[in-house]
Amino acid sequence: MGLIRLDKFLSGQMPQVSRSDAARLCKKGEIKVNGVKALSPALKIDPAADSVEWGDRKILYKKHLYIMLNKPAGVVCATRDGISKTVMELLPQHLRRQGLFPAGRLDKDTEGFVLITDDGELAHRMLSPKSHVPKTYFVRLEKELENDVKDAFLGGVTLEDGTVCKPAELEIYDKKNECTVVLTQGMYHQIKRMFEAVGNRVVYLKRIKIGGVWLDKSLPEGGVRELGNDEIQSLILT
Repeated sequence: MGLIRLDKFLSGQMPQVSRSDAARLCKKGEIKVNGVKALSPALKIDPAADSVEWGDRKILYKKHLYIMLNKPAGVVCATRDGISKTVMELLPQHLRRQGLFPAGRLDKDTEGFVLITDDGELAHRMLSPKSHVPKTYFVRLEKELENDVKDAFLGGVTLEDGTVCKPAELEIYDKKNECTVVLTQGMYHQIKRMFEAVGNRVVYLKRIKIGGVWLDKSLPEGGVRELGNDEIQSLILT
């Protein structure tokens, strides 16, 4: 990354600080660059090399944010919506910054792992049909499952409209009406339609894994946290 204005850097890394707020902080002498008070908001800095501090707080440069959200039912995967609450509204203030969006979607009544990021390249690769990024779901069904459903899913389920799904892995739990499904494609209401095609009905659906990254079991519904470096690398290499 090249040189950028100090006020732009501050507002980009601290969502609660606007460009005008950053300018005021500089003029009041509250911002230091490499240990020296930076009184001009127009000062050009190298975010990857220069040290920026606000009081006792060091402002670390992050090119992109990668946020794990445990989406509750009733919330929509959108940046804005005129009717329903969006996943973006669940982000705490310190994680909000311009350019963030949900990478992919879950149905309104589906729970679980949503990745929120401002890394468009990674999001595009994850969503591209050519990438085959696996996504794992926990499913609870109206009726118990027979073992032949596993073979049907592996062979590619034919939906009511004639669409043939890509092979999907299905693991049946001890409770025969519960299972996990691993998909490598993302059609509209796909899991619900797949089970309808084999004579069953989904009553609960939750995404628990994207690529090699599991949903953090300690996250409550609506909870968020940033991904760790190992998790980020796992997504990048998926």
